[in-house]
Amino acid sequence: MPATRKFGRKKGQRVAFRKSLAANLITRERMTTTVARAKEIRPVVERYVTLAKKGDLAKLRILMAKLPTKAAYKVFHEIAPRYKERPGGYLRITKTAKTRKRDGAETAVIEFV
Repeated sequence: MPATRKFGRKKGQRVAFRKSLAANLITRERMTTTVARAKEIRPVVERYVTLAKKGDLAKLRILMAKLPTKAAYKVFHEIAPRYKERPGGYLRITKTAKTRKRDGAETAVIEFV
């Protein structure tokens, strides 16, 4: 079992945090966040896109159970069809030179390719 980043949160909070990060990335399609957060949500969102590419009702229902309704519909109807021919690697993480002022955390831009 791979170790996950804890972000100083308990399990339930961590699950909700990951869910909200994924939903924000899907709705905005590009966001600036810390490197650790970007690395944590990348495999989650890529898995959602792969699920949505299959395009059947069961996969949509799985996405709706894991994401807010708007984000699930967007990944299913808008994002997944773009990557129909692509075998994987839907997201790009680009580290920026800026650090966050309050704690010095490295920032990165995560976006769909």
